[in-house]
Amino acid sequence: MKKIYENMVERFVKYCKVDTVSDINSETYPSTQSQMEFGKEVAKEMREMGLVDAEIDEYGYIFATIPGNVDYEVPTIGFIAHMDIINEVPTANIKPQIHKNYDGKDLVLNKGGFTLTVNEFPELRNYIGQDIITSDGTTLLGADDKAGMVEILALAEYLLANPEIKHGDIRIGFTPDEEIGQGTKYFDVEKFNADFAYTVDGGPIGSLNFETFNAATAKVKINGTNIHTGSAKNKMVSAILLAMELNSMLPEEQKPAFTEEYEGFFHLNWVKGNVDVAEMNYLIRDHDRQKFEVKKDLMVSVVSFLNEKYGENRVDLELIDSYKNMEEKIRPEMHIIETASQSMENLGITPIISPIRGGTDGARLSYMGLPCPNLFTGGHNAHAKTEYVSVQSMEKAVEVMLEIIKLYTLEK
Repeated sequence: MKKIYENMVERFVKYCKVDTVSDINSETYPSTQSQMEFGKEVAKEMREMGLVDAEIDEYGYIFATIPGNVDYEVPTIGFIAHMDIINEVPTANIKPQIHKNYDGKDLVLNKGGFTLTVNEFPELRNYIGQDIITSDGTTLLGADDKAGMVEILALAEYLLANPEIKHGDIRIGFTPDEEIGQGTKYFDVEKFNADFAYTVDGGPIGSLNFETFNAATAKVKINGTNIHTGSAKNKMVSAILLAMELNSMLPEEQKPAFTEEYEGFFHLNWVKGNVDVAEMNYLIRDHDRQKFEVKKDLMVSVVSFLNEKYGENRVDLELIDSYKNMEEKIRPEMHIIETASQSMENLGITPIISPIRGGTDGARLSYMGLPCPNLFTGGHNAHAKTEYVSVQSMEKAVEVMLEIIKLYTLEK
């Protein structure tokens, strides 16, 4: 597989250089034209590889099939990744760089001195002797989730080149707009036609996830009263001060910086405004459905209190449920997790089964009728300029997918 892995790394570097940022404020789908143009090139590349039915639809979804070659019944397995990247970190002019045979010391990413230190990122020590890919420290890298894309394509390239490997139909799906919570909006589960799938959108080697947050977005608009400061007494109501007051009423210990594992949070994603008007956007998350509802109720109570204090309609709140914990849909199909776990163990990888402290397309797809847990890509520090991925972990991700396919293809 050496040549295929070389192709994978080359493809990854090429893909990362393409700015496929998604835009939550866009009214189009996909939300940015760059995703559509990138998708067209990827679909073309897939057809040239031998995935003859690879196509991109009007919404930017890419579907393709690796045809099965057995004459007995096996499940149709899907592998899914997303092509967009976040817009909260610089994404223009990404310059991936490969640090070969990492020596365990601090990684200097650019001449300006931006450094990944072992002290701050002790996980780096797990990759001594391996090849690590980073950006130049001024932008995102894009391993979330272009690592998943190229790993799936490396799997396809290997199976197409080795027809003696027995398998059922394998379905491939690449989605747009996952980072803004819209990755499954027009996903045609019936057309995808898989019995179950895995999103390849996880973190370090061994990660295996089938529990996600229950998620909601709280959109807050605050209507202030602006007046000249010289005559403001008993008249001015500052929207930005009211925004600060609202935020102070939420539990400090339930903010992302102070939570882990199954602990939920309120995350102030962004705030903007002036004395006259202010807007806030919160992410509300909890794995436990009851605690999740309590968090939403608290947000409603805080807004009600402020409206009582400062006058009706000072604060407007819109609560939007985003996705549910997919555990409910995976538990009846635990063979999907058991097989993935066994595949890792067969390859000498310790499975790390843990809840996802974020969202994936798989959460929504599971409730759309396609059970879809999450496999590792090998990436670290997603959504940050410190993002990095181990080439050897990417190779293992391919081998895990291949082992999953082999286990499901064994004749009963």
